Amino acid sequence: MSPSVLLLISTLGPALAWRPLEDLGSGNVTSSAEGQECVCSVFLPDSSFPADRVQNMQQVSSDLKLEVEVQKNKLVHYKAKLDAFIDELQDLSIRVAIVKSNRADYIKLDFELLKVELGQFEALVSQLKESLNSSSPMLDSLYDEIHNMTLTVNQLESFDKSNLEVLHIEFGKLQKKLKDCQKDVGFVKPDIGNCNHTGIMHVSKPMVVQLNAHLDPNYQYGGWGKDSKPVRGQESMYWYGGYKTPAVYEFYIYSNSQKLILRSSFTHHGLPQGYEGIGNNYIIHGNTIYYQAANPFRMTKLNLTSSAYSHRRLAKAMESVSCVHSPNQYLDFSADEKGLWVMYTTEESKGKIVIAKINEKSFDIEDEWSTRAFKRQVGNAFMACGVMYATRPADLTAEEIFYSYDTKTGEEKHLSIPLQKFQENFVNMHYNPTDQKLYMYNNGYYVSYNLQFNRK
Repeated sequence: MSPSVLLLISTLGPALAWRPLEDLGSGNVTSSAEGQECVCSVFLPDSSFPADRVQNMQQVSSDLKLEVEVQKNKLVHYKAKLDAFIDELQDLSIRVAIVKSNRADYIKLDFELLKVELGQFEALVSQLKESLNSSSPMLDSLYDEIHNMTLTVNQLESFDKSNLEVLHIEFGKLQKKLKDCQKDVGFVKPDIGNCNHTGIMHVSKPMVVQLNAHLDPNYQYGGWGKDSKPVRGQESMYWYGGYKTPAVYEFYIYSNSQKLILRSSFTHHGLPQGYEGIGNNYIIHGNTIYYQAANPFRMTKLNLTSSAYSHRRLAKAMESVSCVHSPNQYLDFSADEKGLWVMYTTEESKGKIVIAKINEKSFDIEDEWSTRAFKRQVGNAFMACGVMYATRPADLTAEEIFYSYDTKTGEEKHLSIPLQKFQENFVNMHYNPTDQKLYMYNNGYYVSYNLQFNRK
């Protein structure tokens, strides 16, 4: 109904003179016979404010803003990987030049290393296309170049000199294309070591390096990774420990990723009698191995420089509740930007995970936080920027990061971040703050993941 205004004028005495009101836009004027009153009906045009349309536009604007943030975070994530692969391509070009000058020193395993690294390049471009939900001539061409380079490396195992020259040229082209891709997309490097974000928002597809150093799938228990706080000069160091049972009795140290793939260990550390471990969640932090010892049950550390052992009994920790995939795993060590941690259950927590901060100097517990994550339902747990993340099995091929606990604020969150597995079972997964990656020992295979954080 159109709005109307009814004007009612009443007189107080006969002396009042009356005149009709002017017509206001649209309406009519009526006066009484005696001149006692005058009624004017005025019809105003429809001027209602379109609030529903404004609200809809506000919602569309908000959705677009969120989508822009998501795409921006994707670009940040892939810029880091492109930078890393460009550096590796430079190293590959140098190695190819060495091969060209001295073919006799180039062994077959070096070709295997080239194929592994090219496979990583191929996976990177595939993830980039999938994440950006688009295809372009530049990305398609880059993918084809990498695929063709892999075929060339396979042919090079005949040690033909002409093929080596082709390889050198093709690597130069591939390196240039990666740089062009980096420039055109406009990535920004992630801030390694900075926790100015609101948590993990995405986990990349698994990057499979190779089968364990024993080249035996029966070595289902173990772990691998990098030092989370490397000493100077050992920033490229990798470690590995693999076993046929949950027993822990030796570790292998490699000076860099190439030595890891070629299975050429730098040092070997066998644990002496009385210092053997059990379970699978061990790490190297500050050139020191942290692991769970048995008989008696305690946390132990081995300094790789001095070969000195230290122990600490945890009176509250229970030796009865383990994770889904790994038997006898009662102490879960983790290291992040905030320091060194261990996770376990207690009688008071009734099977729920307790987070404890370790003082690296005294090897004692500084503080504890109780969570509501039941360890028997957890596939694995790790710390990143002072936040514990717990996974659980989703199906045979995937885990799900389903829970987080922030030790700074006490805030708990229920998440649903998929994490694809290479094989069904895994026994060791931990975060490394030096490259913001997850390292997983997945049914005997070395597997890693890139993490994407939701920047503020």
